[in-house]
Amino acid sequence: MCEIEVVVFDMGGVLVELGPLAEALGDGWQDDAEFWERWLTSPLVRDLDAGRISPHEFCTRLVSDLGLPISDTEMLERLRTWPSGLFPGAADLVRSLDGVVERAILSNTSALHWESQVDHEKIQALFPRRYLSYELGMTKPDAEIFEHVVEDLGVAPGAVLFLDDNQMNVNAARAVGMQAQRCVGVAEVEAALHLHGVVARS
Repeated sequence: MCEIEVVVFDMGGVLVELGPLAEALGDGWQDDAEFWERWLTSPLVRDLDAGRISPHEFCTRLVSDLGLPISDTEMLERLRTWPSGLFPGAADLVRSLDGVVERAILSNTSALHWESQVDHEKIQALFPRRYLSYELGMTKPDAEIFEHVVEDLGVAPGAVLFLDDNQMNVNAARAVGMQAQRCVGVAEVEAALHLHGVVARS
């Protein structure tokens, strides 16, 4: 197994706490693995994350497609406030990797969340290397986005540790040769770092 040179973090669910999105969509949606598979593979969600449509257009179409009993403006506000800020201790844990390994962020996200979510300035300051789906026009779990990250980092795939809260994305990263671990929250991130031999500065 290669020594880890770069740790690549997902954002939502790993470093940033997310509210129950299924709740925002109304009754009949169970926030579970099946829900997230449907969400990640939805053409509409992929269009948003790849930057092909605006957040406002996404919400307008989502409300219409699902027949939600809310306005598109209310849906946009629910989407904007879905991330509720960094998990306690997340920023300190990421900063503790200074001088240990390089760090980067790889996120399926939109301009709405990257630029205006709670703690967006703190999150942006943590990651000089950013792989954001809406800027790249690529999304997880497609192989091309992981291949792009590895090529841009200029290291062997096995020297990259990718941490994500969704098993589909973890499996996709492993398929291109990256080391990857499913993590939700700071405690699981810290455990994954130790498991893969990455010891943060004390």
